[in-house]
Amino acid sequence: MNSTEYYGDDSPIAALATGAGENALAVIRTSGKNCLQLLASVFSNPKKLLSAPGNSVVLGWILLNPLNSSNLLNGTAERIDQVLVSVFHAPKSFTGEDCADISCHGGSATVNGILSRLRAAGFRDSLRGEFTFRAFMNGKIDLTQAESIMEIVSSKTEKSLRNAVRRLSGVLEKEIRSIKEQLVEVLAAVEIFLDYSEDEVSVDEGEKPGALPKKPMAADCLRRLREFAESFCMERLYQDGASVVIAGRPNAGKSSLFNRLLKQDRSIVADAPGTTRDYIEASIAVQGIPIRLIDTAGLHETEDAVEKIGVERAQDLAKSADAMVYVIDGAEGQTAEDEIFLAHFHHTHVRDAGKVITVFNKADLVAKKSAERLFISAKTGQGLDNLVQALAKALCVSSGASQTTAGIASVRQKALIDKAIDSLSSALALSEKKEPLDIIAPLVRIAVDALGEITGQVSTADMLETMFGKFCVGK
Repeated sequence: MNSTEYYGDDSPIAALATGAGENALAVIRTSGKNCLQLLASVFSNPKKLLSAPGNSVVLGWILLNPLNSSNLLNGTAERIDQVLVSVFHAPKSFTGEDCADISCHGGSATVNGILSRLRAAGFRDSLRGEFTFRAFMNGKIDLTQAESIMEIVSSKTEKSLRNAVRRLSGVLEKEIRSIKEQLVEVLAAVEIFLDYSEDEVSVDEGEKPGALPKKPMAADCLRRLREFAESFCMERLYQDGASVVIAGRPNAGKSSLFNRLLKQDRSIVADAPGTTRDYIEASIAVQGIPIRLIDTAGLHETEDAVEKIGVERAQDLAKSADAMVYVIDGAEGQTAEDEIFLAHFHHTHVRDAGKVITVFNKADLVAKKSAERLFISAKTGQGLDNLVQALAKALCVSSGASQTTAGIASVRQKALIDKAIDSLSSALALSEKKEPLDIIAPLVRIAVDALGEITGQVSTADMLETMFGKFCVGK
């Protein structure tokens, strides 16, 4: 069926809100008009359920066949599962409607049996993100908070989770609204100037006749918007993570470093060159950034066909990675092969030069160490903290980290921020050229509307359906 038939209505919906599969417990979420009455029709104690106050829990059974006085008394009412029903009354619920969360046992037969019974009672399966959609439509959350829900679900580290929770708490919406209110004040001043002659309007001190009214305020808004734009890459890094390649010549200690960072033995470590013939990857976290760590084959000239493929893959991975840790045997020192590879990499990837971290391994075997070089020991762990800090710095610098109090992690939000920046920049540039206010005003209006779209004050049905269609069922 076409989803447009359903998005935006208040019909009773139900969906599994927890992961599918065999689990100890599962939660089935319901919401909508007559939600509690329909649920009571398949519940072993309907009166208790219907009289339950909001934010309370009721214990009972979901019944397979309709409940009536005879089958309840003679014990023939077939039961699917004993459940706990959390009751929420409108408007004090997540969706703003009457809601009930059914906590049941997590077997697939149990869950499917309850969902089938709910369908028979009059519920329909929810669409993707429909619970969150209803929360937005009923004014319980704005679009930035709605998007943060999916960010929380997909968070891979404590840092990404913490940032998403802050956005869910309304921090981002508050800051966007603050900027929008300032721009509305600028726009109002512009329109007053357009409606009245200059001699009828009082001009603030420092403002020149014919200039953009409240220009300093507009410039401050532009500065704040640019901070948000700069925060995007860093926030996406926390959400999506980064790939980091460990590269270097054979026997430099790449696999030992890989195992040390991973805190377990995944790569085979041996004295024989060419032990690692293909890449191995694993996941770690570095200062809140999810990292896909890749151990590669040793970079060297070889006639071995298999080794040669491994070396080529290592070079390709190094070029495409977000950062590279190049390992040099500190006891042997930097060789001509090391210099050739690093020089070639920097020459062909000038903009990515900052993502290369050169480390000298086997610090435990080196008596004299240069302070200008990063020495580590994959064997003992010496210098590993310095390497982690250097890695985090390389990733953050390349991502344009920002000091803004609430970053943006949504592609949709970034596109609208950019739209507001472009429009406001053009408005200020035209003001510098003393262009007429009637061509500047529409640009300020575009910026205001773009910020309204971020929070959902300005929205379209197609945009909302596209956005919420990316959510999970049950969210």
